[in-house]
Order: sequence, then C-alpha cells, then structure tokens
Amino acid sequence: MATDIKETTHAVEAASVMKLLSARPRLLALGEPTHGEDTLLDLRNELFRQLVEQEGYRTIAIESDCMRGLVVDDYVTSGTGTLDEVMEHGFSHGWGTSAANRELVRWMRAYNDGRPAAERLRFAGFDGPLEITGAASPRQALTALHGYLSARVDAGLFPCIAETLDRLLGADDRWTNTAAMMDPTRSVGKSAEANELRLLADDLVSLLDEQTPHLITATSREDWERARLYGRTATGLLRYHSWMADTAPSRMTRLVGLRDQMMADNLLAIAERGPALVHAHNGHLQREKSTMRMGGRPLEWWSAGALVSAHLGEEYAFLATALGTIRHQGVGTPAPDSVEGLLYALPEDRYVVDAPGLATALGDTRPAPRVSPWFGYASLDPAHLAGFDGLVFVKDVPQS
Repeated sequence: MATDIKETTHAVEAASVMKLLSARPRLLALGEPTHGEDTLLDLRNELFRQLVEQEGYRTIAIESDCMRGLVVDDYVTSGTGTLDEVMEHGFSHGWGTSAANRELVRWMRAYNDGRPAAERLRFAGFDGPLEITGAASPRQALTALHGYLSARVDAGLFPCIAETLDRLLGADDRWTNTAAMMDPTRSVGKSAEANELRLLADDLVSLLDEQTPHLITATSREDWERARLYGRTATGLLRYHSWMADTAPSRMTRLVGLRDQMMADNLLAIAERGPALVHAHNGHLQREKSTMRMGGRPLEWWSAGALVSAHLGEEYAFLATALGTIRHQGVGTPAPDSVEGLLYALPEDRYVVDAPGLATALGDTRPAPRVSPWFGYASLDPAHLAGFDGLVFVKDVPQS
C-alpha cells in the first residue's frame, strides 16, 4: 500500500501540477485547510512564480475583499501608493499583516517594473466586502458605479442623481452594525431605502451593460471591467443586507450561499482575462457542497468552486491542501488510518498527490475521517478525494 501511494506523489512544482491536468486550466485553485499560516502562503507564492515563468499565468486571486484588492492591483501594475499603505488598506480579514502576503506584493511589483501593460501581473481579491461579523455599506461600490457612468452617459438615461443615492444610503454605520448578524431586526437591509437602492443598483448595472460598446471605446476595457466589479459588488451587498434583515429559518444558509455566489461571480470575471491562480480556503474552492453548523443549525450550500466548475468545466482545476501537524495549535500527528496519516508516513516534507490516483490506490480501503482537535483546521474528507484534481500535502507547519 505504501508503495502504491508513493507512486502518486510528486514535488510541489508547476510542472508536476500541470502533469496532473488534461490541459492548462483558466482557473487553477489552490485551497488551504486553515488560515493564517505563512508556510502555506510561501508555498502558494513559489507555485505562482513558477506558473508565471513557465505557464504564462498573469493573475493571482485571493480570498480578500474585491474592492480593497483594487488598491493592491494599482500598486503592482503602476506603483500607486507605497507598500506599507497597500498592506494596510489593500487586504481584508487581517491578511495585510502576513509577511508572505507582503512578499507576494513586493515581488509582483518588482516583476512588473518596466514591463509593457500586456505582460504585467495582476492582483485580485475575489471575496465580497464581507466579514464573519457583517457586511460593508454598499456606498463605495454604488457611488463608484454611478460616477463612472455619469461621466460618460447621457444624464437622461439615469435612474437617479448622485444626491439621491447619498440620501438613501444615509450613514454608513447603519449598514455595518455588527449586531445585525445575529439579530435581523438590527439590519437596515429591508428598509424602504434599501429596497429602493436595490432597484436603482439594478438599473445602473443594466445601463452599464447597455452602453458597453460606447464605454469600452470611451475609456478602456480595464475601466469597464472595474465598473462591472462595482456593479456586482453593489448588487451583491444589497442582496446580502436584505437577507441579513430576514427572519426566515433559511437566513444563514442564504447568507453563506450569497457570499460564495459573490466569490464565484468575481472568479468568472477574472477567468475572462486569462489564466489565474486562485487561493482560498478548501471549503470555498471544492466542487462538493459545503456544510457547517452555525447557531445549532446545519447549513448546506454550493461553494464558489462548485459554481465556477459548473460554468467552466475542465477549465477549472482544484488542488486541495491537507496538513500533518500544526503543533502550535494543538494539531498533532494524524492517526495512521486517516488519509493524512497515510501521507504523513511518507518521508518527504511536502508534495502534490495525484488525488484520483490515490483514491484508486486505496481501493476498498476506507480511511477514517480525521478528527481535528482545533476548530481552525478543516481535516480532509476522504469521500471527496476522487473529486480533487490534486492534493498538496504539507507534513509539518511551524509557527509563522
């Protein structure tokens, strides 16, 4: 058995990864089973460098606020701002404090320096402006969309003026009240103003679509794509806030599903401009349904990876990551009858596994699901193994 498993492993290199796939995917998704470990981000950075240099990849997309990600993209493509400013303002979820993320941004800027626009690397956040505690105000995205259109489209075609949006939006802290996540009555998402904003946002997005030929000519495809991002984000946030205010039993299922839908919409837009490496939690990138318990209720929804895979087919590929130990978080040596335990017994520190080949090698052997003592590590579900295009295994994760 050990020999059979060994034959499915390869070095974690771009060339080895590509050998697992039938063709170069438009989106190559690399998952992680836990957040906040620079060892995993360093591995991601090195794989991205190789994909850039050997396979022509030009974009990296990470699980961070899509609006903040524009700050990073402006810096790596044109040097706008300083590295310190970008790390402070260009990331959500605290990712800007990561040394590995800082090195990624520094390297991308250095790579782009002096290169023509067509050859420059691009950065994208593909998460919505959402945190586990709530959602951002739709102001930034909605007013940016209105501003883009108002400078280039006849005023008679507009559903409203900017002052109307400002009045309906009101104070931003109405939208960002963290108490609304657990108490729907504290949300403004179903107020008369929010309902009117949803209609206006829909009209503005429709106007953007209707005027596409003119707008691309008058500005650029890049500016038009950014305006589309504003539109997706504004309508997504307003929809999310509406469900935050809902009292139906399906409320939390809809909220987690809407987040992944926003992620998927952003990833599909990123895929339009060429091959990209995507990095996020395994749960957001897997093809299977995601599940969790929240507030005592079981939740089940389609992940962003499942949605994107349904659209792109073989142009979407997913590499999950599993770990042996994270001793500083209390995650010790895996049981030998788990998939992680079988892989931990091999001598290499890290490698990529032909996941379907491993499933075949295991045959009728049914590895036991690993029970993680720490909630922050999502252990591998053996039943999902055959659905991965590859599996990255890291034996030991030291403290960052």
